[in-house]
Amino acid sequence: MSNEAVAVQRRTRGPWALAFARLRRNRAAMASLSVFLIIVLACLSAPLYARWAGVDPFTSTLDAVIHVDGVEVPVMEPSTEGLGLGYTPIGPTWEPGNYFLGSDNQGRDVMARLLYGGLNSLMIAGAATIFTLIIGTAAGLTAGYFGGLTDTVLSRLLDVLWAFPIYLLAISLSIVTIAQGISIGPILIESGSLWLPVIIIGIVYVPYVARPIRGQVLSLRNSEFVLAAINLGVPGWRILLRDIQPNITTTLIVFVPLMMALNMLTESALSFLSIGVQPPAASWGTIIQDGQALLYTRPLVALAPGIAIALSVMVLNVFGDGLRDALDPRSKVQLGRT
Repeated sequence: MSNEAVAVQRRTRGPWALAFARLRRNRAAMASLSVFLIIVLACLSAPLYARWAGVDPFTSTLDAVIHVDGVEVPVMEPSTEGLGLGYTPIGPTWEPGNYFLGSDNQGRDVMARLLYGGLNSLMIAGAATIFTLIIGTAAGLTAGYFGGLTDTVLSRLLDVLWAFPIYLLAISLSIVTIAQGISIGPILIESGSLWLPVIIIGIVYVPYVARPIRGQVLSLRNSEFVLAAINLGVPGWRILLRDIQPNITTTLIVFVPLMMALNMLTESALSFLSIGVQPPAASWGTIIQDGQALLYTRPLVALAPGIAIALSVMVLNVFGDGLRDALDPRSKVQLGRT
């Protein structure tokens, strides 16, 4: 195909089709997306795996017995170190459905807990990302378009959140709400609910979305098509929804995988500190905490969720970079401070 034909074809294709074509040509981004989808599908299969293995990953089974290579083996083996007191969880059997990754200190199947924990971690990270994008976009649009006192008030509120270190603010909010939950009028979120870490993580990252959106809206506010709509008397809400919001859609899309990665790390940190996901529920952070005391005897209990977190965050960041390059190769979306 000649260069002129290629140029004509590009002109006839829409911007979304061109962006998707650029993304498909990015092998690293597509490979990362494939790995992440495999992780998601594996975590979604958690109930099926637990039913197939015949285990309850949330109940202690200290007296359970399994068969490995035809030999009956207790899940909690008597300790052979020191005075021989206590018990050591069984190590990995590498047999699917039969304590594949071994047991934790409560006799629970680590593989089943890893899948259930990943399901909760992904759900919390995804819900917190949606919460952050909704609140951050609303704040950025309102502040950037209306300006004046509205912009001043919202910007100062964002500055207050921005001034706190992320983890310090998240830990402080978690400690305050973990005991009694959140009560807003008729809405009551109990202390053990998974919605608590969703709301906390969603709040602390709002400035990281709202400030870039506000900057883009300020630029669009002075563009010719917006000024023309204002002079024609078009209502402000209609200008926001039909003229400005479509122009920031690509930025919001790029934020999704990057925020997912950050939220997953934050959730794992809070859960590791026992102020995130609460028992009997599990997440990758809580499983790492469970395996902390077994690092010298059964290190895989802590290593498996740690590897899962690192792999998920890495592929999300690589895919986010590829998505950014595909949607707008000239833009560089950064979540860090400038």
